[in-house]
Amino acid sequence: MSDWIKAARLRTLPLSLSGIIMGAFIAKWRLYGEGGTWDWKIFALALLVTLLYQVLSNYANDYGDGVKGTDAKRINEAESRAVASGKITAKQMKNAVILFSALSFVATVALLYIAFIPDYMNEFYIFIGLGVACILAAIGYTVGKKPYGYMGLGDLFVFIFFGLVSVCGSYFLFTKTFSWDMLLPGTAIGMMSMAVLNLNNMRDIESDRLSGKNSFALRIGFKNAMIYEMVLLQLPLVLILIFLGLNGFIQSQNYYVFIVMILLIPFAKLRRKIMSVKEPKDLDPFLKQVGILTFTMAVLTAIGLNFFK
Repeated sequence: MSDWIKAARLRTLPLSLSGIIMGAFIAKWRLYGEGGTWDWKIFALALLVTLLYQVLSNYANDYGDGVKGTDAKRINEAESRAVASGKITAKQMKNAVILFSALSFVATVALLYIAFIPDYMNEFYIFIGLGVACILAAIGYTVGKKPYGYMGLGDLFVFIFFGLVSVCGSYFLFTKTFSWDMLLPGTAIGMMSMAVLNLNNMRDIESDRLSGKNSFALRIGFKNAMIYEMVLLQLPLVLILIFLGLNGFIQSQNYYVFIVMILLIPFAKLRRKIMSVKEPKDLDPFLKQVGILTFTMAVLTAIGLNFFK
């Protein structure tokens, strides 16, 4: 059981939950202002669906890289993979991917039934398609003849699904509307998710070069990937600040909502520490730190909007 828990890579879960928290609690704040209602059951099911998607993605990643031999050179590194190390067989991991695909789909249908039935049938079917796309994206990163993670497209998919779909989609579940300003927090979470993936690819840049995994970091080189990382870690708080400004909080002098800006200091410290790294393998500890910062950013935004009136 411990090998399965390790393969699930629990340290990635706070990152996956961040988009749901951001979208759901912005929806709660907006619905509260309009006299609407916020359904906790939708929130609970959305968290469950996201957790299932993340575990599915991690198992599929382990399986795909394992059968392709990509992880063989990483066994002695900080993050040993189950299939490559032989702790879990490829067949067992494949079965786990199939199981979690089924569980993810069932949970998605349950979530969408609560959110949309019976008054929003068109939205129900659209989101079913979106859910299937999320499942396929989780699997397709490393699995198949042409996995998009091996073509340097992982960053784009992470931005779309962990950022825009997660934040804007969860917001829509509650409000049944789309608001253009949601692209700002959606982009903020998306960029933080890209920052985690880029760090991971920077860490593995040499082993990926040997195994033929052409990640975006490998394509642009370590030095440019570091510059790219700094940009990804610089802009999210700026986007959140713009979102709050567009919604009138500066004019209203409700400054408590800006509690999220206390993260400017840890963000600056983190960027400085990452920039000082010379050896790719030394980037591993920062993966968890960026994930926790993303989660904290979402939680503080939620607190500022909903609990300081």
